[in-house]
Amino acid sequence: MARKAPPPPVCLALQGGGSHGAFQWGVLDRLLETEALDYRAVTCASAGAMNAAALISGLEAGGFDGARKALDKLWREINLSGGRNVFGDSSIWSATFSPAWMKDTPLWRSAESLAMTMSPYQFNPFNLNPLRRVLGAVVDFEAVRGSDIQLFVATTAVKQGRVRLFDNAELTADVLLASACLPHLFQAVEIEGEPYWDGGYLANPPLWPLFYASTPDDILLLPLNPFQRDETPRDADVIMDRLNEIVFNAPLVAELRAVAFVQDLIEAGRLNQTGDDGYRKLRMHAIEADTHLSDLPLRSKFDTEWTFLNRLKDKGRAAADVWISDCLAHVGRTPSVDLKARFL
Repeated sequence: MARKAPPPPVCLALQGGGSHGAFQWGVLDRLLETEALDYRAVTCASAGAMNAAALISGLEAGGFDGARKALDKLWREINLSGGRNVFGDSSIWSATFSPAWMKDTPLWRSAESLAMTMSPYQFNPFNLNPLRRVLGAVVDFEAVRGSDIQLFVATTAVKQGRVRLFDNAELTADVLLASACLPHLFQAVEIEGEPYWDGGYLANPPLWPLFYASTPDDILLLPLNPFQRDETPRDADVIMDRLNEIVFNAPLVAELRAVAFVQDLIEAGRLNQTGDDGYRKLRMHAIEADTHLSDLPLRSKFDTEWTFLNRLKDKGRAAADVWISDCLAHVGRTPSVDLKARFL
């Protein structure tokens, strides 16, 4: 009887996107269910970093099934800390009294303007962050620090205006909180005396660590912000939503263009493929969110209601199903995303 071939090794690249990270949860849950990939490195930012820490923590504790349980617990704890389900599932009421029906009223606009004039140092002087409790309940930091799965967490160094990456050995709750720190909502997270903001501003997620480290040549990207829209936004809130997507996708698009350019030079024989200097043939794959999350407004990234999170999870599992059917066989052989056509 022929022995079953081991699953091909891959790198995961997990983008940030607030509560939309539950879509990523669904993708990962379905991929883990298949046991068809060997996860050797994860590069991430913001909500993607939360998923990454739970994933590695779970893999170390109990393999694929342990990772699924850890991700499930992560999002359950996020829901509990959101404060919207204290008295049970509120989906009926939240749908009825959604801000959508009052967002254009003068009172709503006035409240938005007032909120923008205040900083988290004013409205949250004690620097309370419910995610700290969530991470403490879910992530085994010692296990992640000792894992053979390489981890790269992006943060934005506020004073220098540059990216700082933290690896396994440096991982703490503060690192994950820094990677997800939106400066208009939370005070900057200080690590060794230096303040940090959300890593998604400059690397969402960072790809370059995978070029220089000893990692698999297959990269599976799980973005959360749609790359493309079919219509030009005309309402003020829709314009802001699209601008947010473009801003948080910009670092990733720039890196993908660079990857496409280098791959084109290698294929043309104009660049030696040595592997020692970062120049090697990479196989890019992606489970994109465009058709699954494009109908959701920016404010839904702060929605931690359980029914909503599960709806995103289901969307993620469905997206992963399509990818498994159409693209899984490419892993270890050929890229399933044409970067040159998309980004050059």
